[in-house]
Amino acid sequence: MFEYHRLQVAEGVALHTAVAGSGRPVVLLHGFPQTHLMWRHVAAALAADHTVICPDLRGYGASDKPVETGPDVYSKRTMAADIVALARELGHERFALAGHDRGALVAFRAAMDHPDAVTHLASLDVLPTVDMWDVMRGASAAVGWHLYLMAQPPGLPERMIAATADEFFGHFLDVWTRDPAAIPADVRRAYLDASRDAVPSIVADYRATAGIDLAHDRADRAAGRTLAMPVTVLQQDWGSLLGFDAAALWGAWAPDLRHVPVRAGHFMAEEVPDLVAGEIRDLLVRA
Repeated sequence: MFEYHRLQVAEGVALHTAVAGSGRPVVLLHGFPQTHLMWRHVAAALAADHTVICPDLRGYGASDKPVETGPDVYSKRTMAADIVALARELGHERFALAGHDRGALVAFRAAMDHPDAVTHLASLDVLPTVDMWDVMRGASAAVGWHLYLMAQPPGLPERMIAATADEFFGHFLDVWTRDPAAIPADVRRAYLDASRDAVPSIVADYRATAGIDLAHDRADRAAGRTLAMPVTVLQQDWGSLLGFDAAALWGAWAPDLRHVPVRAGHFMAEEVPDLVAGEIRDLLVRA
């Protein structure tokens, strides 16, 4: 059974966190437009022999949502530091990390910035930020229209999204899901309620990805930095639509990479949880 905690990770920021199980710790980070609930099936499976830690990210769900006063507030570097602090609050100096969508970008940054803390990394259905922007070209980039909307300066994106919040967030739950039954009505309602209450912080998270997060990735690439730990990437075949080789892009960052094409929708932790849990288990036994 999961126990809930509210844990301070930075000045004025506490994360709403579910914890269960015992054994080597695994932290699971959710994506957009979701909360920690997206891991409900995978987390229950992994908790049989691991300590499983599922927070709502800064700015999402029931976690604190600091006001965006500058690019650092929702940079992935700052959000990654939250996760390292969270694990330490629970007594874990080292932990495995899996992230989906926005959570995968936070996980990537945590693994880059804190290689002594992150032992293994799993990424679900994203590219690193610099690669994501590089492949978004021409008419095919329309699939990522929300990235461009939320990259705009503060004001208009927040007002536009808040005016039609349920339709906006519900759109992604609909079009990114191959199996609608994977997100039942009560879970969908929880996601919509949480997102409606977090429009400014969600937009700030995305805005950072078009600015400071991109700068951090470019600096790492220029310095030749790579991921020091075993990495597993689970991904839909976005490359066939946008014309890129996802495994090659990830391979440039991750010398020890397992890249797994997944025949499911974007919300794969809910659509094919057994596959996701199994891949995370396999990752954790790699040296």
